[in-house]
Amino acid sequence: MKNGDNSSSSLDSRFNQTLKNVQELLKGRSIPGKILLTRRTDPPEDPGLRDPSPSSGRSFSENDAGTSDRVDMSREAEAWSSSKINNNATANKFKPTYSNTEPMSKDVQKFPMGSRATDSARVLKFTKELSATTVILERLRELAWSGVPPYMRPDVWRLVLGYAPSNSDRREGVLRRKRLEYLDCVAQFYDIPDTERSDDEINMLRQISVDCPRTAPDITFFLQHQVQKSLERILYTLAIRHPASGYVQGINDLATPFLVVFLSEYLEGDIDNWSMYDLSPDKISDIEADCYWCLSKLLDGMQDHYTFAQPGIQRLVFKLKELVRRIDDPFSSCYPPVGYIPC
Repeated sequence: MKNGDNSSSSLDSRFNQTLKNVQELLKGRSIPGKILLTRRTDPPEDPGLRDPSPSSGRSFSENDAGTSDRVDMSREAEAWSSSKINNNATANKFKPTYSNTEPMSKDVQKFPMGSRATDSARVLKFTKELSATTVILERLRELAWSGVPPYMRPDVWRLVLGYAPSNSDRREGVLRRKRLEYLDCVAQFYDIPDTERSDDEINMLRQISVDCPRTAPDITFFLQHQVQKSLERILYTLAIRHPASGYVQGINDLATPFLVVFLSEYLEGDIDNWSMYDLSPDKISDIEADCYWCLSKLLDGMQDHYTFAQPGIQRLVFKLKELVRRIDDPFSSCYPPVGYIPC
């Protein structure tokens, strides 16, 4: 009985030790924890050629020599460790290194972790185009088609929309003049008492003040009173200056991307942590002016989407209907278009 007890106790001890080793392996500790930290990346040796003498070095402790399964686990863990280290070494070949005395460039510093390998080349292309004395807008539009790095969007959007001139020597002066013009429009049309507005203007301002709190309600930043007042000023001034369309629900949603992009020049971090109260009135005015002019340029190319009967939207719906018909019937090109009346 005593030998049976000893055998059972030894079996339990071995099972518990094996279970503990598996748990430690899953946690990244013990075996092969110490091995992972010190193991060389030499190619694995053939087990048949390994020297069995006691003098040969081992990568695991002598207490692990009790069972063959422990040896197999160690060898598998070592093989996994070796492949992991080799993969890391290969990946590190493609990571740029910088000396402590040589600071990284602005483009590299703002480059996010986990980005695509081609992003660095795209940043260099954008930098080259934007630093030219005269920006070639065709190239910039083609380059921006696949996306623009976030911190370059304000400059790129101003250029491709035609708000900022392509000539770098004139750019600062034009932006200053346009921003002052926006301030004059706000003072002339918005900062006046309701007694000086027509009934249509009062109704329009009331509709805008109702729509602004509804704009992106799931984003905390847009619930700030200062943000809603900025949107209200932009939209009302835009409506007064574009009487053909005025204000139509949905234009407020078109303004939000511009507001976020131009605010990103002055506010950092997550948008949920942004606050307009961190900005001076002059900066807020410049941001509003940039939003106003870029939104105006955008609407210039699609104003008939917002005029009476919305002919622009009807035209797009007709094109979509024609496209679906052609896809459903490959031979539809032989037929006359929908709505065709023969003479």
